[in-house]
Amino acid sequence: MPEMLHEIRVAAPPERLFAAVATREGLAGWWTADCEFEPRAGGSALFGFGARTTVLRMRVEELVAPLATTWACVGDEPEWAGTRLRWEVEPDERGALLRFEHSGWRATGGWFALCNTTWGALLYRLRDWAEGREPGPMFTA
Repeated sequence: MPEMLHEIRVAAPPERLFAAVATREGLAGWWTADCEFEPRAGGSALFGFGARTTVLRMRVEELVAPLATTWACVGDEPEWAGTRLRWEVEPDERGALLRFEHSGWRATGGWFALCNTTWGALLYRLRDWAEGREPGPMFTA
């Protein structure tokens, strides 16, 4: 199955970088303003786009602060359903390296290509948030 892989170096403590992908405040600070996130394994997450014309629902499968979190997409968008998102934080002397994987896609057309490009742009916003530049969410209400 196709997967997306991205990496970005971040000049921020691993705890701050982890907060960007494992807290409601962090996720709303760079991804989408319309988000709900339960920061615990087994918790749920919801991400709304375009006044909720698109909704992505996730289950938090793993949350190991400040090193990794994994989510399973459980609905509503058919091309996302069944995919998994994994964020790994690797501390280093300058901050941390963030590895992102979005796996389980059934095909490389359609949403896959669009999302791969979008994730690349989003990681720069995520980096800016973790480094304290407050870019705001790419997607607003």
